[in-house]
Amino acid sequence: MNLTDFAPLVEAVASEGQPMAAFDAMWRLASGTVGAKLFTLMSFDRELGVAQRFYSNMPEAYPVSGTKPMNRTSWARHVLEEQRVFIANDIKGIAEVFYDHELIRSLGCESVMNIPVVIGGVVVGTINCLHEAGHYTDDKVSMAEQLKLPGVVCFLLRERNQLMGVA
Repeated sequence: MNLTDFAPLVEAVASEGQPMAAFDAMWRLASGTVGAKLFTLMSFDRELGVAQRFYSNMPEAYPVSGTKPMNRTSWARHVLEEQRVFIANDIKGIAEVFYDHELIRSLGCESVMNIPVVIGGVVVGTINCLHEAGHYTDDKVSMAEQLKLPGVVCFLLRERNQLMGVA
């Protein structure tokens, strides 16, 4: 990945139609680098103890909706506390941490990569990429680190728009 890979996201952020233009560009960036059949962005509010999906490339299957409780699991410890990328490369690994594993499988996805987005030392959300079984190799996990900064841009843009009262 090089700086030119980020140009479409930079252009999207500068354009009208925020924040969706930036979120769509983030999906294309993730798809083009690490691969993502299903791509979502999820925010976490630790004070309220809730998570919220605010972007999905498959809104019919994974709609942007209300909040759900954050569960204290091994996944939460790994991603939210230790701030590490989570990988499960088969449906069994997904089923161990996600209750909706059958829906995930029905979409042709049997591997997942959750990339923590950290601002000010706190995980504010995750970039979630799902693909076929065995898809997330060590090289792709390494490339995922480069998606963290563009992810921060998207999360800050979302926060800005919320503060301004823009959807």
